[in-house]
Amino acid sequence: MEIKEMTVEQLEERKTAIVAELDNEGADLDALEAEVRSIKEELEARANEEAKKVEIRKTVAETKAPVIVEKVEEEKREIMTNTEVRASKEYVDAFAKYLVSENDAECRSLLTENVSGSVPVPTIVDEIIRTAWEKSDILSRVRKTNIKGNLKVAFELSADGAYVHTEGTAAPTEESLTLGIVTMVPATIKKWIRVSDEAIAMGGETLVRYIYDELTYQIVKKLTALVIGDITSASTSASSSAVSVAAVTQNPALTTVAKAFANLSDEAQNPVIIMNKLTYADFVGAQAGGNFSFDPFNGLPVVFTSALPAYSAASTNAVYAIVGDLRGAQVNYPEGEGIAIKYDDLSEAEADLVKIVGRQYAAHALTACNMFCVIKKSA
Repeated sequence: MEIKEMTVEQLEERKTAIVAELDNEGADLDALEAEVRSIKEELEARANEEAKKVEIRKTVAETKAPVIVEKVEEEKREIMTNTEVRASKEYVDAFAKYLVSENDAECRSLLTENVSGSVPVPTIVDEIIRTAWEKSDILSRVRKTNIKGNLKVAFELSADGAYVHTEGTAAPTEESLTLGIVTMVPATIKKWIRVSDEAIAMGGETLVRYIYDELTYQIVKKLTALVIGDITSASTSASSSAVSVAAVTQNPALTTVAKAFANLSDEAQNPVIIMNKLTYADFVGAQAGGNFSFDPFNGLPVVFTSALPAYSAASTNAVYAIVGDLRGAQVNYPEGEGIAIKYDDLSEAEADLVKIVGRQYAAHALTACNMFCVIKKSA
């Protein structure tokens, strides 16, 4: 039987038989050696074949059929908050259109959250209004509240001081405290401007800034004058419904501010001097005339406003300066510090002009006694 036709078992048996034949008399050693070599080669060849088969089976077992996965990416739409929407150029442009048409549909379509009432103003409008309040040296110092409707504020009209009580003695007298009530009734402060059709055509942020810058400035200026008017018109005697304001009558001199400062209550912790810029020059003149390196302002900050007359233009007994703590004045904004806008393109259409009205709803009053002292011009 040919070697290639023999099984592995038969080949192994033949190798054993060859070993036995080596001891036979007359054995053909060369032929037996050649046969052994052929058997060895055949066994090695078959072993290699089996190894290849094992390797192939292993490769097949480890190789998986490819799975085709269809990757579907959903379109992701970034959800913006209303605050982010209000800061976008698209919303500013839509708001500019709303100002001149009073149609807020486009604004509302951009907002990602439902809003009731008027549509919110763009972020830049908040910045314009906030900056206007902060730039006002007077309104930035007053107390601010946002209470709906009329606001009643209690103040101390009179009160007993504290007592020293020695142990074993009679109890001290109960404090006699009398309160007054200031009622703050809001009113509308309005300012309107005429704008040409060409200016309206600017649109976008340019138009929004143009309108709000001008209207906010004028409303802040008016509200400042009203707060100053509360101080200058107040009585030196408090009542159950109004606080008192101290007063001195003296022309600009080195001691004028110091005398007014001395009339303030202990609660006036951060006093300032309020005056017209022209009056400032009169105080500096008094300092120079005295030939002293003396501060006529007593180290206090000076705040300027045109709501007070210059000393040189003031009449006798008119208030030309104020010393006091502006926390003694309060402004209440029932509808917030924003400016409401109304648009009228009909009343002056023949002149190609548009009327834009700004409105601020606010109440203002003094709410603490002797937090201010007015300085009046003497004869």
